[in-house]
Amino acid sequence: MSDQFLRTELLLGREGVERLHASHVAVFGIGGVGSYVVEALSRSGIGTLDLIDNDRVSLSNLNRQIIATHSALGRYKVEVARERVLDINPEAQVNIFRCFYLPETAEQFDFTQYDYVVDAIDTVTGKLQLVMQAEAAGTRIISSMGTGNKLRASALEIADIYDTSVCPLARVMRRELKKRGVRRLKVVYSREEPLRPRAEAYSENSNCADDGGGTARRAVPGSTAFVPAAAGLLIAGEVVRELSGIGAAGERKNEFLL
Repeated sequence: MSDQFLRTELLLGREGVERLHASHVAVFGIGGVGSYVVEALSRSGIGTLDLIDNDRVSLSNLNRQIIATHSALGRYKVEVARERVLDINPEAQVNIFRCFYLPETAEQFDFTQYDYVVDAIDTVTGKLQLVMQAEAAGTRIISSMGTGNKLRASALEIADIYDTSVCPLARVMRRELKKRGVRRLKVVYSREEPLRPRAEAYSENSNCADDGGGTARRAVPGSTAFVPAAAGLLIAGEVVRELSGIGAAGERKNEFLL
């Protein structure tokens, strides 16, 4: 075993680290949350990563995305992320997909090949499709709820979607998942009430309706360097904990549900 993962092995054991090396994880969305998920998973020794996103790095990403630097501006996020992963762990296998995950692109992905799926995308339709596809394949999935317009990283927690409160995105997901008969879903969400973005920022920046990566939005949420990052690290920690086999006693290791 490489000394690179010695400190991790001290906590997870040799077998746990070997399980991580043998694992295949897909991260959908390489933004504020997803980029930190990828960072932590690569530093934990996940053997194979599939990275899915169609955005390019823009100036508006610099305040919160770990892959966003001035030298990376204009480049596809998945390409920048792949280079970073391989610089951290040259033995990793990194597959990139330059596309947005939507119902019409879902068939490109065989979820039975994944040990875990991370949902870090923004659209409700895409999130719902991810959950349904993971459920059909019997693949574990964890979803990020809203991290925009938040300032308190300490308000983040991991929970079942039906135990969430406050978060507007979680409210929509609860309603739609219930309609589809999904009984449980592991998520990271915030108990903090969303702040209202300051109107003067919109008037001062004519490009505020576009996050810079080509994904137009009606109202771009405010963001920080620490809340999306903390959400991404919480997600990565949960994935590593489960895949390494050190989950709580009695927890089923090969289950999509919480």
